[in-house]
Amino acid sequence: MHPPSFVHSVLAVLLVIAGTFAAPFYNSTFSQEGFDNASVTSSTGGEAVCITGNVRVTASTNANVNLRIPEPTNQTEVTEGVVQYLQVNNAGLAVLVNGGPSTVSGTYTINAKLCFPNSWSPGNSSKTIQFLIHGFGFDKSYWDFAKGYSFVDIAAAAGYPTFSYDRLGVGLSDHPDPIQVVQAPLEIEIAHTLIQSLRVGKFAGQRFERVVGVGHAFGSIQVVGVTDLYLEDFDAIVLTGFTLRYNDISLAVAGLGSAIASQNQPSRFAGLPNGYLVTDTLISNQFVNARFPHFDPTLLAKADTNKQTFTLGEIFTFANGIDPSPSFTGPVDVVDGANDFLFCQGDCTYPLDQAAVIQQILYPAATNGSESFLVPGVGSAISLHYDAGKAYQQVQTFVGRNGL
Repeated sequence: MHPPSFVHSVLAVLLVIAGTFAAPFYNSTFSQEGFDNASVTSSTGGEAVCITGNVRVTASTNANVNLRIPEPTNQTEVTEGVVQYLQVNNAGLAVLVNGGPSTVSGTYTINAKLCFPNSWSPGNSSKTIQFLIHGFGFDKSYWDFAKGYSFVDIAAAAGYPTFSYDRLGVGLSDHPDPIQVVQAPLEIEIAHTLIQSLRVGKFAGQRFERVVGVGHAFGSIQVVGVTDLYLEDFDAIVLTGFTLRYNDISLAVAGLGSAIASQNQPSRFAGLPNGYLVTDTLISNQFVNARFPHFDPTLLAKADTNKQTFTLGEIFTFANGIDPSPSFTGPVDVVDGANDFLFCQGDCTYPLDQAAVIQQILYPAATNGSESFLVPGVGSAISLHYDAGKAYQQVQTFVGRNGL
């Protein structure tokens, strides 16, 4: 027998090291409990290991709206509906389509992604998880969009697990009735159920003591809605791509060029009802989400190629849940692109800092640890911009500074 060569010795050492660092996570540290059809992958930048799979969520609400809107038969009807929705003095339309509150309940398949920092272990790591809700036109990949632009990676590097999911009617989650079911109130209830599941240890056998709610655009509205109904769900919140100037959204809605998903992207959305919509073109996507020259063109192209659905029901109920929560006492962080078109019509400093005023209006009892940050040159979809890392690092600093 020949003595081991230097190469063999090095390989043996590398195998030991690989086993030391990788084996505990994949083999025994975490289960895939709570997930169906689960897979284990790394985040885009490799800072986290993620379990992705389907979870079953039972939720109900009596706050959906019985919308008197028939399913559109063609794109012409969709476009005319948007025109009437945006028409000046259209208060009569709101009355016409609102058939009063509606009770909706069901059990839905939600595709979710639970990510742990590479260095995380159940016994001595953070018991705080960051709960991420994406906005219109994206799915959960918004939070882990590309290496160097990933919220998940930056959170993991700071020691925090994250939980993201495709909202109802989006991505790999169920796609029920897009007019009567997929509305903001039911989605708030789904978020609440998922948050409570994380607190009691339903997923991967891990129980989290603290939850930080993080939203983007419509996802931020969902976070606000959760705090309004369930004060104990979040220990802190982070609102990105959101201000109270939501009347400005009418221009952005026009810019979306709302297109019937199954006609715009038949290879991806064939068979969906015509109440499921997408942004029409890459130009539409840039108009609403990205500010030139501060975004990465390859990421805008990726966002358009992988664009996701939104619904007529969401358009008519998107602002439901934007109410003050005077009893919420956790810290609040508001992070906006200074040139967010969706919520600021391109200038979040006019007539004053729009991020800075949210806490005092919606959360007057929030702790002194509350903060706000306008990211220069950035539009609504922060994850597409070169300074995404700067924005997301500010969030982690905020969370850590508040002892979470």
